[in-house]
Amino acid sequence: MRETHRPRETAGGSGPGRSPHRPGRAFGHGTGASGSGTSHRSDGRPPHTPRGARRPGPAGHPGTTPPVPGWPASLVLGPLVALFALITWQVAADGPLVRLDERVGEHLFELGPAPLTQFLSDLGGVPVALPVLVCAMAYALWRGARRLPVYAALTMAAVPALVIPLKVATARQGPLTEAVNYYPSGHTATAAVAYGASALLLLAVPRPAWLRAWLTPVAAVLLTAATGVGLVLHGYHWPLDVLASWCLGPVLLAPLWWACRRSSPVAAGR
Repeated sequence: MRETHRPRETAGGSGPGRSPHRPGRAFGHGTGASGSGTSHRSDGRPPHTPRGARRPGPAGHPGTTPPVPGWPASLVLGPLVALFALITWQVAADGPLVRLDERVGEHLFELGPAPLTQFLSDLGGVPVALPVLVCAMAYALWRGARRLPVYAALTMAAVPALVIPLKVATARQGPLTEAVNYYPSGHTATAAVAYGASALLLLAVPRPAWLRAWLTPVAAVLLTAATGVGLVLHGYHWPLDVLASWCLGPVLLAPLWWACRRSSPVAAGR
């Protein structure tokens, strides 16, 4: 909204743009730079400061605009949500994408060495992935973060709260078995959230010099990808089961990412 600035008063107070003083209106009196005694606001700002003109300061300071997820995050999360919805619809409706998925999966099963694919599959198990997250939460607490470990725990708790109802609702039969409730892959979702949340926590607190900023997210991506590949090659899951959990992981991690972004040393100006 454009503002129409009023003409400034002259030192003599006789200019055509002068407006008479009205009773009950307070002015801050002080001498200007030239000592003219002009009435003005004591802070030197114009009468109205548009909210959009305020510069955001460090996070947590009064009067600043907190950071919000920008366009890059929306451009990533939007397609992931759409792809997850498409896969879920196809699985629930037993659509053509499911039949293609089963043909592809049958060619991928037992391609790699069984001990290796079993090891990769176990990376998404609770006995392996959860202790990694607990260690990251403990380190964040030790470095002074109080709320972020709680947010990480809630993010991890959201995995079974969302995955288990989907498994029951879709009741997809697993490969090489007559058992059902295999969609989406719980191991893949556990790996994505546990390793992803650990990386976000380590990025949000001061780290040792040897722990580079790029190392934790790369490790999280590699561990999550290895888990999904192992599950498919060993015959535990169909490819779409894993792909859906790969889409679900970043969506669940988005609120934690935003909280860590606000609390990081760079964002806080520390």
